[in-house]
Amino acid sequence: MSTSLFDQVIFGPVHSRRLGLSLGVNLLPVDNKLCNFNCIYCECGWGAKGVRPRFNPRDEVRRLLGAKLREMVAEGTPPDVITFAGNGEPTMHPEFPAIIDDTIALRDEICPSARVSVLSNATMIGRKEVREALLKVDNNILKLDSAFDETVRLIDGPNGDYSVARTVERMKLFDGHLIVQTMFLRGWFEGRRVDNTTEREVEAWLRLIAGIAPRQVMIYTIDRDTPAEELEKVPVDELRAIAARVEALGVPCSVAG
Repeated sequence: MSTSLFDQVIFGPVHSRRLGLSLGVNLLPVDNKLCNFNCIYCECGWGAKGVRPRFNPRDEVRRLLGAKLREMVAEGTPPDVITFAGNGEPTMHPEFPAIIDDTIALRDEICPSARVSVLSNATMIGRKEVREALLKVDNNILKLDSAFDETVRLIDGPNGDYSVARTVERMKLFDGHLIVQTMFLRGWFEGRRVDNTTEREVEAWLRLIAGIAPRQVMIYTIDRDTPAEELEKVPVDELRAIAARVEALGVPCSVAG
């Protein structure tokens, strides 16, 4: 299927299913994906092997973001949210904490009604400085696609030593000041069945959600082209049924079908 990269440092705004009018910030290269996950559903496609890490400079991000915010405010269309996403994992940027500080300062000066969101795969939250930066933003959105390491390896393709249990323990360090985001999907990949909507999967995932006790859960399914071609959307009524089980735990849950 056709996938695409974000070819600018500041992109959009776009109408996000989950966040509203969203102005995107891409801290990663504009010509290739740089991520420590290689998700089979990623709209940016597959990560290239042997790519030397490159990050957009902090000063450039601050300059371009400030200019775009001023332009949008002058036009009477301020963003609802400034979202760190782009071509990979934003928290990998070596100056991520400082960039968050810059962004909050620009937001407060130019567009105080906007929220700041970070979409992260949670691989870097073992670093104290990353956790502290994420605690400063309005929407700290961390991925958890399954309770099982085997399923995460199949769906998310993490590099190196990834552990769901370790990730969950680090999520608990946020004391509820986080949003857990989960992609539900089914289909086939490399001859293996993919399905994190089975009762075994959902029940185990719900137990982790109860332990993390986030302020919100966001669940969604495929909406764009994916690099793996044999994947299927999960019907919205099934997502709503899962959401009802989350809300039975006392955790608000939004659905994007």
